[in-house]
Amino acid sequence: MYEPIRAKSVHSTMAGTPHDFPHRSREEELDIQLAGHLAALLAVTDELRAAAPSAALDTAAERLTEQVTRLRGGRTPARASAATTDREPNAAALHRRAHALAGRALVVAASRADTAVAILAAEQMDAHAAALQPRALTSH
Repeated sequence: MYEPIRAKSVHSTMAGTPHDFPHRSREEELDIQLAGHLAALLAVTDELRAAAPSAALDTAAERLTEQVTRLRGGRTPARASAATTDREPNAAALHRRAHALAGRALVVAASRADTAVAILAAEQMDAHAAALQPRALTSH
């Protein structure tokens, strides 16, 4: 019915061969992903700082820079200057975007058990959620 294969296969398998490409561990992949989310959050924070400077945003930017630098092995993130934006920023849209990025960073930080980044991301989520809430009117 079938004739047995007598010749060596022209197709090779990866089993038993040394890998000729670098592999990253799960931790390294999570570090890269987390640094990316934090760098994106930093970029949005810088946009918000350019639109409406505040001490809280300055502090957040410093803390984000520290964490991105740590995760990238000492390489500091690229920062856009305030003069590079030529459009009027929509603060509410920026806060929504920052909130979403902080949420993504929180998920990755929790999966890699990075408490410092998880706390920072949660604080940023709270800050951006609060910035989106309408101000309560007080009557006196």
